[in-house]
Amino acid sequence: MQLKPNQRLKLDDTDDKLFYAYPRFVTHVDEGFIQQLTDLYRDRLKPNTRIFDMMSSWVSHLPEEMQFAHVEGHGLNGEELARNPRLNHYFVQNLNENPQLPLPDEDFDAVLNCVSVQYVQYPEAVFSEIYRILKPGGVAIISFSNRMFFEKAIQAWREASEAQRVELVKEYFASVPGFTTAEVIANKSTLPNLLQWLGAGGGDPFYAVIAYRS
Repeated sequence: MQLKPNQRLKLDDTDDKLFYAYPRFVTHVDEGFIQQLTDLYRDRLKPNTRIFDMMSSWVSHLPEEMQFAHVEGHGLNGEELARNPRLNHYFVQNLNENPQLPLPDEDFDAVLNCVSVQYVQYPEAVFSEIYRILKPGGVAIISFSNRMFFEKAIQAWREASEAQRVELVKEYFASVPGFTTAEVIANKSTLPNLLQWLGAGGGDPFYAVIAYRS
């Protein structure tokens, strides 16, 4: 899988760090989505393991009752990351400028990415890094809905249907030898399309694409 140059383009091609310079202490999906994601984490993550929360913010949606050995955070806004109570440590890095993570090989039991995969311009490189830092048997969970900062999402994502976006993330995993065949969890929105398009709250679709390092 190789995206074409035009598929990587964003409507706003200014430096991502400028766009994310001001903290946004809001949630970008509704409570139903968050509950489904937390339940998924509860089911797939194990206590006292090492977690990498990639492209995170001020909240990680991890189950409150679960404790982990270490949660490493990453994002583009240091103020948001500093506010996140689940992070033991974090760093700021623009993956579209440098996809190489400053993290050791086979160091994490899980890599999480919540509602951010649509902004990755070089997913082949980023998913290779996810594979590299995962321990054998470790899990990667990529979750998303239909919301986005439209001007910052790549063209391949903007122009795709929801079903095509699921296939796109599956292809990202398949582009890296050593991941298991991706599993999909899909709960489509209960709202009419017009209300979704108008941004009405409630009924956000929930998608998760999950793969393990063999």
